[in-house]
Amino acid sequence: MTDRTRALFILNGFGLLALSLLIGWTWFFALLERIILWPFPIDIQVNIPDDGRAWRMAHMEAITHGLILLGIGAVGRFISLSNTQIKWLFWSALTTTWLFTIQATLNALFGTRGLAFGGGPFKAGLANDIIYISGYFPVVSVHIMIALVLVGVWQFLKTTSIEK
Repeated sequence: MTDRTRALFILNGFGLLALSLLIGWTWFFALLERIILWPFPIDIQVNIPDDGRAWRMAHMEAITHGLILLGIGAVGRFISLSNTQIKWLFWSALTTTWLFTIQATLNALFGTRGLAFGGGPFKAGLANDIIYISGYFPVVSVHIMIALVLVGVWQFLKTTSIEK
């Protein structure tokens, strides 16, 4: 894996961590039902859905997926794959991490779960169905990402000797 590719993994990882901050602030304001930033003279009433479970999920998705990308970037020199496989790894990782995070955030904003078409036992609606259908992309790509990381590390280990 080239240094540039590793840097792109790291950039996207920190991008997701930055998004987790934004999600965290939104969750905070949803709980308060206002934007209050003492000591600043700001007190703006807001109407943001306040499902704590959904906001926690969105916040943790961004953190977890940011760390996954940082991890791949950090250990990229131990992943031995062809150029084509690296491209598949890169795009499957970005698809997985960003879409799972965005979908969780949209679920928090729309009060949906996106777990079943038509809502299942949860709130139904167009937003739920769009989130559900778009979930196929990261569900497929997470398997590609994990498989390629495992194959890449295995191939690296096969070509290196045990040092004494």
